[in-house]
Amino acid sequence: MTSSQQTPEPHGPANGKAADHAHGHTHSHGPAEPVSRHLRRVIAAVLIPFATAVLAGLVVLWPGGVPGHERTGVGFDRQTEDGRVVKVEQVDCKDVNAAQVPPTGDTSTPEGREAVSSQQGTCARATVEVTTGENKGRTFIEIVQPDAPRQLHQGQGVVVAYAPDAPRDLQYSVADVDRQFPMALLAGIFALVVVVVGRMRGVAALIALAISFAILTLFILPAILQGSNPLIVAVVGASAIMLIALYMCHGLSARTSVAVLGTLISLLLIGLLGSLFIGWASLSGNTDDNTGLIHGLYPNIDMSGLLLAGVIIGSLGVLDDVTVTQTSAVWELHQADPTMGPRRLYQSAIRIGRDHIASVVNTLVLAYAGASLPLLLLFSVAQSGVGTVANSELVAEEIVRTLIGSIGLVASVPVTTALAALVVSADRPAGTAAAGAGNGRSVVRGGRGRRRKR
Repeated sequence: MTSSQQTPEPHGPANGKAADHAHGHTHSHGPAEPVSRHLRRVIAAVLIPFATAVLAGLVVLWPGGVPGHERTGVGFDRQTEDGRVVKVEQVDCKDVNAAQVPPTGDTSTPEGREAVSSQQGTCARATVEVTTGENKGRTFIEIVQPDAPRQLHQGQGVVVAYAPDAPRDLQYSVADVDRQFPMALLAGIFALVVVVVGRMRGVAALIALAISFAILTLFILPAILQGSNPLIVAVVGASAIMLIALYMCHGLSARTSVAVLGTLISLLLIGLLGSLFIGWASLSGNTDDNTGLIHGLYPNIDMSGLLLAGVIIGSLGVLDDVTVTQTSAVWELHQADPTMGPRRLYQSAIRIGRDHIASVVNTLVLAYAGASLPLLLLFSVAQSGVGTVANSELVAEEIVRTLIGSIGLVASVPVTTALAALVVSADRPAGTAAAGAGNGRSVVRGGRGRRRKR
């Protein structure tokens, strides 16, 4: 090798820094794939059959649309139109019969006190115009009590519930306010921030997010409604989301493949634990008005299976973050010191993983607690003991969901770290050669130079 092909390396303790310097230009483009063809074949032998099985599951279980049913007019199962508040007048609540005091005159109950309070205030009489549908232009009156959580003002857009079988004067009512514009604006700001900060990686993340949402709405939900096993549908759908999101956001590489394997193993663990403890704790999954309505409309749906499907899908997003972080940590450690064996790589990366575990588990618990905060407030008002609260099915569902998801997250750290350490160490000789050739330099080991050509 001529002098133009090789630059002498410093000897002694500086060789670690030299190895780092040799990789100076690779960090901005992500770590290189393992050189070993054999290792790539092993990874492909695992992932290709898995991806093929997921694709076959999508084809076999694809629903082709949401099954029809007769509308009940209850909750979300109502026919709706758009509307607009054209006029708001202040009137005495007594004049519009805003609330009826119990015939017995009993005001000791919360309902009786609320009725008296409603009659003593000033109500808003809103005139609402229907702006879509076959009765476009028709108006109706909506009475809003003074203590109502949602007040109406002139010019406000609203969502109007339509009951065609009701008497003409009662066919329309205000179901909700129209908040599409602020939500669309917030989504636009989110997309802009992701693209500005993440650039092309951010664009890929947004595309993966859109595909994930499409799989959820076009496959998972309709397939469950058509009576397919919710657990199988969730596993297939979550696996498809995982493959698309990880490879689209992080590239088709061995590092991403290890993250996929770690996520898959963790999802299987979550599925097994969820199936065991949801059945053992006798959780029906039918705990509120929405789940009761779903069960009433589609009695063939396995509600406990639906609960388990929610646990799996809810854990997937955080699992992706943990597994990708751990594989990246192992790859970066290997680049910094290619002489590290699998045990040292694992020991170094697991220390990073322990910090990640603490923050992620806390995040997951607080997310579930925040979603259940109104329910927890009700139990606090009732002054129920911790055991009574935890034993109720509403709270027990969230506890089981949180703990199972957290176990899967914690387990994903050592599993993914061990897989990544084994994979990257299996290519240590070839990887070291590539490191030395990266800038036309040699790699020094034990005070002796070992030169390899590109």
